[in-house]
Amino acid sequence: MLLHGFGTSTFLWRRVAPALPLGRVTAWAIDLLGHGESDRPEEGAFGIAAQAQWVEQAMTALRIGRATVVGVDLGAAVALRLAATRPARVHGIVLISPPRPGRARGDDLAELGRLTATHLFEASSGMLGAAAWLGPLLTRSVAAPEAMPAMLVARYAAPFVGAEGVQHLQLLANAVTDADFEEVDLGRITARTLVLRGEHDAWCTSADATQLATAIPAAEVRMVPTAGRLIPEDAPDALAALLADWAPPLHAGDAPRELPRRDP
Repeated sequence: MLLHGFGTSTFLWRRVAPALPLGRVTAWAIDLLGHGESDRPEEGAFGIAAQAQWVEQAMTALRIGRATVVGVDLGAAVALRLAATRPARVHGIVLISPPRPGRARGDDLAELGRLTATHLFEASSGMLGAAAWLGPLLTRSVAAPEAMPAMLVARYAAPFVGAEGVQHLQLLANAVTDADFEEVDLGRITARTLVLRGEHDAWCTSADATQLATAIPAAEVRMVPTAGRLIPEDAPDALAALLADWAPPLHAGDAPRELPRRDP
């Protein structure tokens, strides 16, 4: 299960999922609720705890018993929550640029708040929309600015077009709270765990990654050279090879079951 991070979508995995070896790995990339092309219910809950429940429901709908859950920043927080509260559904987690232990709201969301104040007029008028907010965050999330050109920023910002889209993006940001981690006991996580960060990650430091791995039994830390936070953008082939090598083999109860055929 491939989970994107804040402000991105399944588009993030476009060069990783196809590179995974068929027959050894079955990959599903889903848009977290309120992100990408997923639903935006008016009374929807978009916090980490709620997102973990939605992911488990998606696994049930896809008839996946257990999975290795791979998440980037917000997606990593969701994977942690799911592994801690529903251990029977998770046999491995890969945490790419995860939050610090006990802290779900990282410096990226604090930066988003400052950008909100700077670009308030553009956002409210719909002139630049979410691109004005997401652009600086996305650019800092890759190893080199040229890896995140304006056209790519626009593609990521497309689900949040116009003033309503900007308001929804702010709603998603406000939904991420440290409270969702208060009942998560990292020491009780039984899933095989890999903490992964890019060499040039501006948001998750080497110390942060080590601190989190130390809090999770038998977790390991690896670093991807010449990559930032968005390893799927900076090093998709290297990430696909790592996941294919690290993920445990499929078992009968893990793989999606074929739906019964119906006569026309």
